[in-house]
Formats: sequence, structure tokens, C-alpha cells
Amino acid sequence: QVRLVESGGGLVQAGGTVIISCASSGDISDFRTMAWYRRAQGKDRELVVEFTRAGITDLAESVKGRITISSDDVNNMVFLQMNNLKPEDTAVYYCNAYKLGFPYWGKGTLVTVPS
Repeated sequence: QVRLVESGGGLVQAGGTVIISCASSGDISDFRTMAWYRRAQGKDRELVVEFTRAGITDLAESVKGRITISSDDVNNMVFLQMNNLKPEDTAVYYCNAYKLGFPYWGKGTLVTVPS
């Protein structure tokens, strides 16, 4: 069993930057893929970015040029930095990981960008 815990969300002004983190109870090198998803109020969950240890494998058009993915392998954490935030980035952001064909999800962290 793997536990993922997101943190770092909050209220960020438009044009600002947010860094959200995902702490894993397991070794992140064991994951086949990891991803960040988000769900805005009243909308379906959407993929923000999917990545492996080799790099980004899928990326939402809406965030292209605005995000950076990084990791702390010692502490089993991954980070999503998003720049030039827009009100439409307001959502709950979820960390996702696949291990042995099974998906794991965190409970999410809310990022709010007021208009």
C-alpha cells in the first residue's frame, strides 16, 4: 500500500507561482509513472502532467510553458511548480502514481487563483 500526500496549495494571485508537493510513503523510483491531475469545481478531473523518471510523457495544453516537475528522491517527494497562474488554474490538484498496474491517489490540495 502506498500513501500519497499533497501539500502546498493555497491562495495565489494571478501571475504568481505555486509549488505543490507530493510525499510518498513508498520509494518513488518504484513507480512506473506519476502524474498531477486537477479538478475544478463543477468540472471533470483533467490531467495536468504525466511523467516518468525519463521526463514528461504527457502535458495539458493549458499549462505548456508554465510548469516544472522536480523530485527529491531521498525524501520520496515530487513537486509541481506552476508559473503565471491564471484564475482558470483554480482547482484541487491530485498526485497520482502507478505501481505494478495499480493507481494510487492523494487526497488533493486546493489552489485558488482569484480573478
